[in-house]
Amino acid sequence: MAKDSSATNNFDPIARGVAQSGVRIANERAVLTLVALVPGLSNADLARRSGLGPQTTSRIVSDLEERGLIKRGEVLRGRRGQPATPLFIDPEGAYAIGVEIGWRHCKVVLIDIAARLLASIHRAYDYPDAQTIFGDIAADIATLTSSMTPQQRSRLVAIGVASPTAIDRGMDRVGAPAEQRELWKGTDVRAALARATGMNTVWFNDGNAACWGEIVAHPAPRPAGFAYFQVSTFIGAGIVSGQGLWEGPTGNAADLGAIVVPGDDGKPAFVHFVASIAAFESRLIEAGLVVPPDSPVTWDWAALEPHVTDWLDSAGRALAAAVVSTQAMIELDKTIIDGVMPRPIVERLLERIQVHLDALPTLTVGKPTIAIGHLGAAAAAMGAAHLPLYQRFFSPAWTHFTD
Repeated sequence: MAKDSSATNNFDPIARGVAQSGVRIANERAVLTLVALVPGLSNADLARRSGLGPQTTSRIVSDLEERGLIKRGEVLRGRRGQPATPLFIDPEGAYAIGVEIGWRHCKVVLIDIAARLLASIHRAYDYPDAQTIFGDIAADIATLTSSMTPQQRSRLVAIGVASPTAIDRGMDRVGAPAEQRELWKGTDVRAALARATGMNTVWFNDGNAACWGEIVAHPAPRPAGFAYFQVSTFIGAGIVSGQGLWEGPTGNAADLGAIVVPGDDGKPAFVHFVASIAAFESRLIEAGLVVPPDSPVTWDWAALEPHVTDWLDSAGRALAAAVVSTQAMIELDKTIIDGVMPRPIVERLLERIQVHLDALPTLTVGKPTIAIGHLGAAAAAMGAAHLPLYQRFFSPAWTHFTD
């Protein structure tokens, strides 16, 4: 699945008329974003930081409070000047569901507007079955929302669903029956899940969703631009640039796993087929070993040596080349690496990437900076949940403005 850009004139004039309601929404989102990023600010703090007038800021705060999006803390006394009232995001102001349809698993999460994970359900499978998966997800969502009050349900904004852009093309690589390719080829993931649940649903590429999950989980100060690689069945990836997610017209702009690098045999190969869990599984099969069941985070990795060490070195070399290529295209503060493996294995992977980065030349910029991610296997589902909330309440993009 990909977003349809066929009806969009990508060279429309940038300058457009802005209705007064658009200015109001932009101001509201500026204030709400400040409250989310810097909890405890007062009205005066918000006016100063946002550049809005004190009266405008006060009106916006009162409106957001009336809508249940922010709440007031206890008045702070004993400071110079008038007592100040700190403001905070009200966690009960809005909720969202996040779904990741992965190659080997499905994860469903429920979060609130304060980015707190409230509940989650994980399903493992050999491949995603187009005939049953949407019913299974609908059942999981019903389970997660069963304890919500009617008021909380009324504040459930949307389902964000993340999946590979072209699931049908990868079915043969995960050993699915041939008919699954045809079933997925004709499936609109967003529409199918919307029908199964009766809820507003938004689709995102899984790598982009995971990248957004990472930026939300990243502690302050957050980087303005970074590349993200997640080692999973294949390589999920995304790019944040200019403080926004770089999706492209179809939502698949940052398929960094499709970068071509030298394979183990020296021939050109996609990063997907060198650095992924699927690539590691192929090594095990070639060695006459049985691939462990369930999620890689539960595997006994020590029992799989020396194949783990060999794969980590190959994956590190491929990812280092991809990191350098990405940095040559887009100015980035850092590259974040994560994976569905246990944390110590991800840390070992970063060590190998750094070794290979140190051996690669750079031309006009310094050596790329790499860092480990914060969410592991939960990144795509969490990002899919965060994105509808961001678009509805925080995004400065005019295309996301609704009354």
